[in-house]
Amino acid sequence: MNALLLRTALITGLVIAALNIVFSGLQFGFERLPLWFWLSQLLLIPAMLLPIRFFPQAAMTREFPRRAGLYALGWAVPYAIYKFAADALNPAFNPAASLTSYLLMVTVFALLFAAIRRPQP
Repeated sequence: MNALLLRTALITGLVIAALNIVFSGLQFGFERLPLWFWLSQLLLIPAMLLPIRFFPQAAMTREFPRRAGLYALGWAVPYAIYKFAADALNPAFNPAASLTSYLLMVTVFALLFAAIRRPQP
């Protein structure tokens, strides 16, 4: 993995973790965020490092379904950590609703990125 891609993955993982902490802290109170939540945010760094190679590959893929699939693979793990860690803080946590929302948003991300980031002819 080249240095630019590695730096991009690290910065993206840290930004997503920071946003999750800020949004969850504002919603539930920073003092009420449990230790497991803070530690789970550290998982976003390797979660971005492993699938980051899908994004450049997807940007070069001509077929829309395959390109969307690669973007979905790239966003699946980081968004799962972001989504489920924040959802689990809610006392009325519903795993089925959380999973449905997760699948819907990964699909939306994949289709949106595939439509916007198509290769130039």
